[in-house]
Amino acid sequence: MPPSTPSHESFTLTTTPISQKTALVTGASSGIGKALAYHFAQDGYQLVLAARGEAKMQALADELEKQFKVVVTVIGADLETNDGAAQLHANIKARGITLSALVNNAGFGTFGEFKDSALASDLAMMQLNMNTVVVLTKLFLPDLLATRGKILNTASTAAFQPGPYMAVYYATKSFVLSFSEAIASELEDTGVTVTALCPGPTASGFQDKADLGSSALVKGKKLPTSEEVAALGYRAMQRGQRVYIPGFVNWAMAQSIRITPRNLATKLVKALTRPLA
Repeated sequence: MPPSTPSHESFTLTTTPISQKTALVTGASSGIGKALAYHFAQDGYQLVLAARGEAKMQALADELEKQFKVVVTVIGADLETNDGAAQLHANIKARGITLSALVNNAGFGTFGEFKDSALASDLAMMQLNMNTVVVLTKLFLPDLLATRGKILNTASTAAFQPGPYMAVYYATKSFVLSFSEAIASELEDTGVTVTALCPGPTASGFQDKADLGSSALVKGKKLPTSEEVAALGYRAMQRGQRVYIPGFVNWAMAQSIRITPRNLATKLVKALTRPLA
């Protein structure tokens, strides 16, 4: 549990390669991605911000450049398409940029029964939440190996169990967690670290897009802010922690799944997520 746009032509290619630490943050126009960008900038990273909401990102870029004196590159990218991630990689490499951090944060979910969901939306969710993570990690791994860099993948506490009423979303986040832990093990002797950030429900634009307002999961509850989650996740990434779950209650619930029969776990999630009148 994660945008008036100017034309692409308004953003010109960087003519000089960036030699300092540089981080790519996807889904950077709002929520956790936007908050993470502040932490990278505060630490002196140059930034590449990628999402569909170019106007929002440009406003953020202007603010970060003024406040932290870093270079911020804005790239409009539709990562729900089959070739969106590869096009983003090609765009970044054409600008002479080498990454030292990759943040796979872009993602979305939908709320409701699987039988009622639009297939096109389910497939777009799978493309963005899973395929894009794999493609960007694969294509930027040479950069990260050369710079002994860091990968931060935004997963969710949804990754730890099946999720009735959000079946595809929960499944995609299980993929992100499993993938992150596996490549973290493969890369452990290379200097590259991989962190799966697994927040619970968070006050961000995610709930609005997922139409979660009527779910027992969030209705009437005080949720942690995107800024709070991003601060904790950023620190976990910097120390190289493989899996980080913000909040003791979230952590305890994720651990309890290990000893809970799967049928019971699924029933509990169904009750906790159910639509409310």
